[in-house]
Amino acid sequence: MNDLSDPTRGPRRRSLHEELTQTLRELIIHGELAPGAKVPEQELCATYSVSRTPLREALKVLASEGLVVLEPNRGARVSRITQQDLDEVFPVMGALEALAGELACRNITDAEIGEIRALHDELLVQYRAGALQRYFAVNEEIHEAILGAARNQVLTTHYRSLAARVRRARYLANMTPDRWAQAVAEHEEIMNCLAARDGAGLSRILRGHLENKLAALRGQPRRS
Repeated sequence: MNDLSDPTRGPRRRSLHEELTQTLRELIIHGELAPGAKVPEQELCATYSVSRTPLREALKVLASEGLVVLEPNRGARVSRITQQDLDEVFPVMGALEALAGELACRNITDAEIGEIRALHDELLVQYRAGALQRYFAVNEEIHEAILGAARNQVLTTHYRSLAARVRRARYLANMTPDRWAQAVAEHEEIMNCLAARDGAGLSRILRGHLENKLAALRGQPRRS
């Protein structure tokens, strides 16, 4: 699992609550808990050997992220993805990505650029191999690294409050060959601007990257 701790601090051990929240988040993002489905609390408690209390605390966090809907006296249900959700979330996330890129170009070190370059090279390897799931994972690492290089905790907090909804929409949509090739070309531009510390250019590309994802989602039926 990716470490979602503060990138300005050293690594720390996650609590049971955080581990459970992340596990449920990934189940929802990857569609293993389907949109509209009731969250099987008893089954999850048995599977992960936890009581109802930490599970319900985890569900409260996921509700704040828009991944589940809490129903009074009826438990929780996985939220559905609507076009309105996408139209509202993606522009905000695009603005946050744009700001992250601008700040990263001001603050990033040569060593961090080298680390992101290595991730970019790995991204290309996975693209050429047609390994979509691994490509997605490396893609997330790149965006997280740019966010970390921005060195702004307020930005990080807001970014991560929306990131799961964007990731979920991506997993529920089909990646066409044309869109995948376009995304890779955009990542080449992202890397070039980052290496040049071109904040305005990187800001523009990152915003456009999200706009193109939204356009691709609009053109596809969603499994919800």
